[in-house]
Amino acid sequence: MENLPAVPTVILANGRFPDHALPLSLIEEADYLVCTDGAANDFIARGGKPDAIVGDCDSISAENKLLYAHILHSNADQESNDLTKSVQFCIQNGRREIAIVGGTGYREDHTLGNISLLADYMEEATVMMVTNYGVFTPMRGTVEFSSHRGQQVSLFPIDSAAVTTHNLKYPLTKRILTNWWQGTLNESLGDRFTVESSGRVIVFRVYG
Repeated sequence: MENLPAVPTVILANGRFPDHALPLSLIEEADYLVCTDGAANDFIARGGKPDAIVGDCDSISAENKLLYAHILHSNADQESNDLTKSVQFCIQNGRREIAIVGGTGYREDHTLGNISLLADYMEEATVMMVTNYGVFTPMRGTVEFSSHRGQQVSLFPIDSAAVTTHNLKYPLTKRILTNWWQGTLNESLGDRFTVESSGRVIVFRVYG
C-alpha cells in the first residue's frame, strides 16, 4: 500500500493539509483536482491550481471568488456539507474514481462525519480517504485488501451486520460489532487480508 496507484480525481477537503508523501503524491499526480471552497484559499496560497472549486462559497475569499469564478461551482444546499457537494459534482461529471485528502486533522466531529460519509459515497463511486497516517476504504460484500505483514488494520462497521475476516491476527467469524472500538487495532498476517460483510464497513490501513 506504500505505493498507492494514481487516482484520476482528487478532492481536497478543508481539514489539515497533508504532509505525508502519499497524500501529497496524489495531489501532485491528479488528473483533476477539486477543492472544497474552504480548502481553496490555502491550496491557492501554496501555489496550487484547482480544476474546480465546489461548495456554498461561504469560505472562499472575495479575491479568489473573483479570480476563479470560471471554475467556481456554487451549491447552496444546506442539507449536505461541502465534501459531499464535491463528491456529487465529481459523480455528475463522470468522475467515479475518487481519493479524498485533507478530510481529517482538525475538529473531531468534522473528522468523524467525513469518515462516516465514505459509506454513502461508495454507493455511487469508488472512493478512499487518504490521511497522514493511513487509508480509509469503505466496502461491502467480500473484499481483498493489499497489505504487508504487521500492518495495523481497523474495521469500523456502519451497519449491524456480521463481519468475517481472513488473514488478520485477531480473526472475526460472523461477528456483529456493536461499537467501533471492537474492530480496531488488528494486524495483517501477510500481503493480503479479506473482509466479508453484508453490511457496510470502513477499513483503515496504517502506513508502514
